[in-house]
Amino acid sequence: MQGYVSLVLHAHLPYVRHPEHEKFLEECWLFEAVTETYLPLIQTMDGWLRDGMETRLTLTLSPTLCAMLLDPLLQDRYLRHLEGLIELAEKEIHRTHWDRAYHELAWMYHHRLTTLRGTYFSYGRNLVGAFRKFQEQGRLEIITTAATHALLPLMADSPQSIRAQILTARDHYRACFGCDPRGIWLPECAYVEGVENTLQEANIRWFITDTHGILHAHPRPRYGVFAPVFTPNGIAAFGRDLDSARQVWSRHEGYPGDPRYRDFYRDIGFDLDFDYVKPYLPSPELRGFTGLKYFRITGQTADKQIYDPAAARCAADEHANHFLAARTGQIQHLAGFMDRPPLVLSPYDAELFGHWWYEGPEFLNYFMRKAHFDQQVFTLITPEEYLRRHPTNQVATPSPSTWGEEGYFKLWLNETNEWIFPHLQIAQQRMTDLARRYPTADGLTERALKQAARELLLAQASDWPFILRTGTSPDYARKRVKEHLLRFIALHEQLTATRVDERWLARVEWMDNLFPDVNYRYWA
Repeated sequence: MQGYVSLVLHAHLPYVRHPEHEKFLEECWLFEAVTETYLPLIQTMDGWLRDGMETRLTLTLSPTLCAMLLDPLLQDRYLRHLEGLIELAEKEIHRTHWDRAYHELAWMYHHRLTTLRGTYFSYGRNLVGAFRKFQEQGRLEIITTAATHALLPLMADSPQSIRAQILTARDHYRACFGCDPRGIWLPECAYVEGVENTLQEANIRWFITDTHGILHAHPRPRYGVFAPVFTPNGIAAFGRDLDSARQVWSRHEGYPGDPRYRDFYRDIGFDLDFDYVKPYLPSPELRGFTGLKYFRITGQTADKQIYDPAAARCAADEHANHFLAARTGQIQHLAGFMDRPPLVLSPYDAELFGHWWYEGPEFLNYFMRKAHFDQQVFTLITPEEYLRRHPTNQVATPSPSTWGEEGYFKLWLNETNEWIFPHLQIAQQRMTDLARRYPTADGLTERALKQAARELLLAQASDWPFILRTGTSPDYARKRVKEHLLRFIALHEQLTATRVDERWLARVEWMDNLFPDVNYRYWA
């Protein structure tokens, strides 16, 4: 073996849970990801385990995602969502009876959805436990991220809040997986000097940054991104490989744009009669995605051709072959002038595989099988395992960076969302003041302090400024930020000037029940 390949999937969703509504549009973000990404990934990994493959994969499971996957209310609502899709597929089988091509696709969706339901029940509706099984069997390394995926560099003037984000994430990981995380996905791969001090306190050993975060490190790294560097306090930083990123992510060169693949945007939720699809839409008042799609990408045209699953599988196989050949050639080239085995680290958003790119799980399955059975040039590895094999690395300080637009923090701090941060700065200071004012608390006061911590954490999520910038659901993002900040302000006033309103607090605890054991003292 001449080198290593490390695939890293980042699974994260913002905390969206609305028990005050019977059905809520944005909760479908979770339901779609479970149906199209997380359950297919579990099925794929079950196949690797069944066939005795020594696979290695690294997966971020963000604390907010784990909390939603474990929440009984959302589990019940997801099952209702899945049963609705199965019912819709059954209706489609009857509707398309005389149109063979559509009829076969309707049967395909019905089979897929019922199989996913079987997998969901086989793990007792506990997908966190399913991924934990793979980690305990040595096939998967699960890492964490900041508690609510806050962009840490924009909190550099509030180290107590950075500390709370990291330590809360560590505690939640411990509760979910029975051990401490060894690695972390810095939210948005965003690094700024000083973050590693809190990682050291949490006993986290490594993190991932974008390519230029390593290439512009000081001093310049000898091996570029093909080996990690140690920050001065001994935390390892791994850099993203650009070639493997471009082959998957690029709008022009990336695999998901192949015309044989399923088109994401053509969905029967938009194509069929509204009254017919209305019971199965995320919001009964608006057209939306159901997940049943009958067309392939075809090309840059509004006229789409019908989807052919067999042709799409062939495309996934071809692309897996191409990806394997590219990584093999890359490692053979690098091994020719490096004095250690090169490491190619390829991080992606997990939701790309299945949700955005329907055939993504097939591509991943084909690549892993080919890497295991068909080549002897590289070894699949996790970053933690790499550090055990290669504990000596260059010491350097990475450059401030992110994998967002233009490589810095523009996506999360711009004219659409800059109004958020002055309010966050004040709230962060007030939370620190509260933690110092109440070094010990119990009863109603402790409940209010813990709820204040939850509201601040939720307001800090990087998802809200991101959505405001992209314009996908700006009204919802704006509403979430304001609601959490207003609840925090109310709790601060009750704790400092008036008295805690237990009835109101109980309702807020019922709605925002994230991190039941959060330690408000971390802000001190």
